Amino acid sequence: MPDGISEFEDVVGVLTERIEAHFGMDLDRLKAAVAAVPTAHPDATDVVRWHGLLVEAQSVLERAEDDLLGALETQPSEVDDPTMDLAHRVNAAVTTRDGRDMVVKWFLDRDAPGRKDLAAERLTRLRPRTGPAVQTSAPRRPPGVPAPAAAPRAGRPAR
Repeated sequence: MPDGISEFEDVVGVLTERIEAHFGMDLDRLKAAVAAVPTAHPDATDVVRWHGLLVEAQSVLERAEDDLLGALETQPSEVDDPTMDLAHRVNAAVTTRDGRDMVVKWFLDRDAPGRKDLAAERLTRLRPRTGPAVQTSAPRRPPGVPAPAAAPRAGRPAR
């Protein structure tokens, strides 16, 4: 694995340490701060969210590995289809965990690709928005003004 984490090292533990070093506080305090004021530091909010998703993915992976090991212990020399499905489940869980790991690392790396370009600046400007960008309901009509006739939709014949 890249970034100094060996294949057998605790991915969640290493990233937790990196998060704590990056923000200068333990993860429980960081979670409490984010919960109290989620908009104060958007990167901290994102890191806490993705760290939680990473922890969840790691537990899913561990359960999948345990299920696979249990099935392999009862197998004769050939692996049956249900056991092969468990192996695929482990592979999918590893992929999910590694993807979430990469997202957390991306948030922690200020120089990561996409963090300083125009799209990142636009995303930063859009983050504070709390409502829809466009009006989602029809405007109110003054009393006595009839509603306009509905136009026929493209691809459908008018009735």
